[in-house]
Amino acid sequence: MPKLKTKSGAKKRFKLTASGLIKAGVAGKRHRLMSHSAKYIRQNRGTKVMTASDAKIIKTYLPYGL
Repeated sequence: MPKLKTKSGAKKRFKLTASGLIKAGVAGKRHRLMSHSAKYIRQNRGTKVMTASDAKIIKTYLPYGL
């Protein structure tokens, strides 16, 4: 059986937590921040844990984990 390839974009964007959840950087923090409220900018600082439905898709891109 041949080995499965990992999506190279996914390995750059996602990390696995110790409990197996997937975390990623938050979108909407690069430019055009003047039109966003301070609350939006503050709450989207750092990383977020992906929802179960998104994590299910992302795990198909990472067949052997990270």
